[in-house]
Amino acid sequence: MLELRTIKTLEISNIKLFKDQLLNWAQGFDQISWLDSNHYDHLHQNYDAVLAVDANNIISVDYDHAFQKLTDFRSKTNDWIFGYLAYDLKNDIENLRSDNYDGLQFPDLFFFQPKKIFFLKDQTLTISYLTDCSSEMDSDMKQILADSNSISEEKHDGIKISLRTLRDDYFKKLNSILEHIHRGDIYEVNFCQEFYSENTKIEPLKTFNHLNDISRPPFASFLRHGPCYAMSASPERYLKKMGTTVISQPIKGTAKRSDLIAEDEELRLNLEKDEKERSENIMIVDLVRNDLSRTARKGSVSVDELCAVFTFEQVHQMISTIRSEVDPGTNPVDIIKSTFPMGSMTGAPKISAMTIIEAVEDSKRGLYSGAIGYIDPKGDFDFNVVIRSILYNADRSYVSYSVGGAITAKSNPVSEYEECLLKAKAMRVVLEQSE
Repeated sequence: MLELRTIKTLEISNIKLFKDQLLNWAQGFDQISWLDSNHYDHLHQNYDAVLAVDANNIISVDYDHAFQKLTDFRSKTNDWIFGYLAYDLKNDIENLRSDNYDGLQFPDLFFFQPKKIFFLKDQTLTISYLTDCSSEMDSDMKQILADSNSISEEKHDGIKISLRTLRDDYFKKLNSILEHIHRGDIYEVNFCQEFYSENTKIEPLKTFNHLNDISRPPFASFLRHGPCYAMSASPERYLKKMGTTVISQPIKGTAKRSDLIAEDEELRLNLEKDEKERSENIMIVDLVRNDLSRTARKGSVSVDELCAVFTFEQVHQMISTIRSEVDPGTNPVDIIKSTFPMGSMTGAPKISAMTIIEAVEDSKRGLYSGAIGYIDPKGDFDFNVVIRSILYNADRSYVSYSVGGAITAKSNPVSEYEECLLKAKAMRVVLEQSE
């Protein structure tokens, strides 16, 4: 009986050049998943980068019974699967709706079993092909290594970005959220707004490369499913499973960077000590602990790191790490379902927060606030949170990015709006080509 996959390893001398060559070559496929850690080794990364292409099997569905369909798909393939979970899968878990405007119209759930996978770690490339197509391995590598074309650095004509929620309306909506908080309906809500452009064409790979170059995040991803593209510079991990260990690393707390070393350090220290930002983070840590406990061994949920501040190219971020242990036979899809959507993008209590989100936001979130990643044959997985991301439907000529922040009783509306603009900066620069 033939093995499902044929494996080969090579040493790569120029990693940066090879990553460019690999991603250029991948553009010939309709299904692509590129996950790039940008060498943030301290965030528990298994690989420096992974490319999966050339779908052998696909699941692409809306939310109705989506998690059961994913369970069945994983059981059927018994292999690596790569893809995404959109925020609106909440409707499969709870009695909720998503009736807001949807300019992108992505499926709610998409995964594919790739024929060809490339894993990069340090200088080592591991190639994994379905055995049925392993004869293509050498010719593919020759084609990849022969690619001398670099992505053009010429700036395109900047596109016009529109706001789905106007500034005055944003403040009205935020104040209505504060009324809910003061009444005791909820104590935290992640309130988001969409920026978009219609009748617009962009070059997805060039856009991703520019976004990744200026952000260098630990959970960058380039994903394609036919006309649907995600170009993500996410700094946040949603959930990772390694054997019987599950970790979640929610982000709550953001501060701008400075080019002046002393001022930048002061901004970082101020974030570390900021009571409002710490309270936001701790609220979500409590929510994540509760979510993880649903599949965890009794007493195994712990907080490894609370309110640690990490520095990225664009911002400082406050990140906590929560860990649990699960029984060996626990279905990985059940772990995902019991924690989805991630608390950092909803608020708490989670169902009340999601109900208010639907009432106040003007756009369907779709893949924004969802997750991109993989599940391996053993049931281990790793998923990011889809934030700091540009989404594009080429058939509809529609480009979108969304940003948001946690609203609590201590929120200042003007400060919250300014934080949104800070988070939106990288995507705006890439699309508008602003200096």
